[in-house]
Amino acid sequence: MNFIEEKIVEKMNLDKLRLRFPPEPNGYLHIGHAKSIILNFGLAEKYGRPCNLRFDDTNPMSEDENYVKSIINDVRWLGFNPDKIVNTSDYFDFLYECANTLIRKGLAYIDDSTSEEIASLKGTPTSVGKNSPYRDRSVEENLDLFNRMRLGEFEEGSKILRAKIDMASPNMILRDPVIYRIINTTHHNTGDTWKIYPMYDLAHPLSDYIEGITDSLCTLEFEVHRPLYMWILENCDLENDLPEETEFSRLNIDYTVMSKRKLKRLVDEGYVDGWDDPRLPTISGLKRRGYTPESIKDFCDRVGVTRKESIVSHLLLEECLRTDLNVRSNRMMGVMDPVKLVITNWDKGTEMVEVENNPGDEKAGKRMIPFSGEIWIEREDFREEANRKYHRLKLGGEVRLKGGYVVKANDVVKNGDEIVEIHCTYDPMSKSGMTLDRKVKGTIHWVSVEHGVNMIVNEYDKLFINENPDKDGDFITNINPDSLIVNDKAVFEPSVVDMKGTVQMMRKGYYVLDKNGTINKTVSLKEGWNG
Repeated sequence: MNFIEEKIVEKMNLDKLRLRFPPEPNGYLHIGHAKSIILNFGLAEKYGRPCNLRFDDTNPMSEDENYVKSIINDVRWLGFNPDKIVNTSDYFDFLYECANTLIRKGLAYIDDSTSEEIASLKGTPTSVGKNSPYRDRSVEENLDLFNRMRLGEFEEGSKILRAKIDMASPNMILRDPVIYRIINTTHHNTGDTWKIYPMYDLAHPLSDYIEGITDSLCTLEFEVHRPLYMWILENCDLENDLPEETEFSRLNIDYTVMSKRKLKRLVDEGYVDGWDDPRLPTISGLKRRGYTPESIKDFCDRVGVTRKESIVSHLLLEECLRTDLNVRSNRMMGVMDPVKLVITNWDKGTEMVEVENNPGDEKAGKRMIPFSGEIWIEREDFREEANRKYHRLKLGGEVRLKGGYVVKANDVVKNGDEIVEIHCTYDPMSKSGMTLDRKVKGTIHWVSVEHGVNMIVNEYDKLFINENPDKDGDFITNINPDSLIVNDKAVFEPSVVDMKGTVQMMRKGYYVLDKNGTINKTVSLKEGWNG
C-alpha cells in the first residue's frame, strides 16, 4: 500500500471514492503516463469504484482526434475500462459561468497587456510584482468584455482574463494568473463554437469538481499549483464537496526522454519512425517493441509511488519484461547470423522433428519442424578450435541440434578466411528422445535451409548514448547512431509466418512481428540487472 492509498483509506470515504486520469490529447502517452494510469485505475479497480478518462482538451492549437484515439487504445491495452470517457470541453459552459462568477465577485479582470508587459510586471521569486493598469476595471466592464471575447470580437492575444489574487505572493503562480485566452482555431470536439478557452489551472479543478472526483492525483510539478487549484474551487460558489489534490513523483528512466514536447520533436524531425517507434518510451512504442501490459504493471509496481524524485534504470523495465515473457512466450528457432551446416551422411530427404512450444507450459503443446541434410546454424556456434569449456560445435566435436540429432563436425569449406560450409556427420541413433550411449553437453538451435524463411530483423539499442540525454544541452546531440541495426540475413523456421505475440527465439532473445512485416527484437535473454 503506497502513501496515496493510505491517505485515501484513512479518510474513510471509500464508498465515495472517484478518480480520473486526465491527459491532454497533444501527443501519445509514454510509460510515465502508464504509471499514473495504473495508479488511478488500479486504485479504483481495487476498491470497486469508478475512474474516468478525461481529455484535457483546452488548447485546440496542439490537440488532435488521432491523439484521443491513441490514448483510449493505450488505456484499454493496459487492461483498464474507464467508467466514463469525457472531455474538459464538455464542461465549457460550466467553466465559462464559473469565470463570470469570479468576475462578479471582483476576483477576475480583463487585461489588454501584451505577454511581454505581463511578464515584466510579474516580478521574480525575490521581488514582488506590480499590478496591471487594467486590474481595477469595473465588474460591469469586465463582464461585457469577457462576453465580447466569447463572441469573437477581439483578435488572439489582444485580451485575456486573469484571476485577481496577489501580485506580491511568494508563490509566483498566484500572481494574477491567466485563466482564459482567445484562440481562433477550430476545436476537434466543439468545432468553432468557442473563441475563448480556459487555462489548465481553471479547467482542472472545476472539471474534477463537476465529475465528483474525490482525489485528484498529480505529479509533483503540480504541487506549486495546488494553492491555485483550491483558490478556484473555494471562490466559485460551489455547493458540493471539493476534491483534494495529492502529488507523487513522476517516472524518470535513464537513456531516454519523458517529455511529450521532446518526443514530438523526435517524431516531427524524423529521428524516429513515428510515435510508436520501438525505441521510444511511448506505450504504443513499447507495445510495438513486444512489451506486455503485465510487464509494465510489474515495473510500475516495483518502482512504487512516492514523493521522492529519482531516475530508474531501463534494465529494471527489461527485467520485468523477461520475467513475464519467460512464462508466457512460446519458443521458436531463428538464426540471426547463419552459416550452412551440411550433413554429409544424410539420405532421408526431409524429416519432421518434434519440439515443445514452451517448456514451462505443457498446455502450449508441441510443433513439428522440418529437418534436412542442410541446415543453418549461428556462426558464433562453431569454432575450428576451442577449449574444453566451449560446449558448442567445433572440429572433431559433437553437439545436439535442438529436437533433432547429434552431429560431429569433420571439415569446413572456406572462401578466404570466411567459413562458407561446415561438413558434419550425424548419428542416426541420437534423435531427440532416444537413449544416447555418451554425454553431449551442448545443444544449439538451427533452421532447415530448404524450409527456412528469410525475414528482416530490427535490433534495437538505447536511443541515447548518455544516461541523462539533457546533460550536455540539446538532447538531440546525444542520439545513439546505432540505436537501430537492421539485419537482413536472419532465417527462421516455417512457423514464423504464424507468429503470434512476442516469442522467444531460442538462445537469442524475445522477438515480435512488426506491423510492416519485419521482426523486432524485444529484449535479450539476460542482462545485468542486479536491483
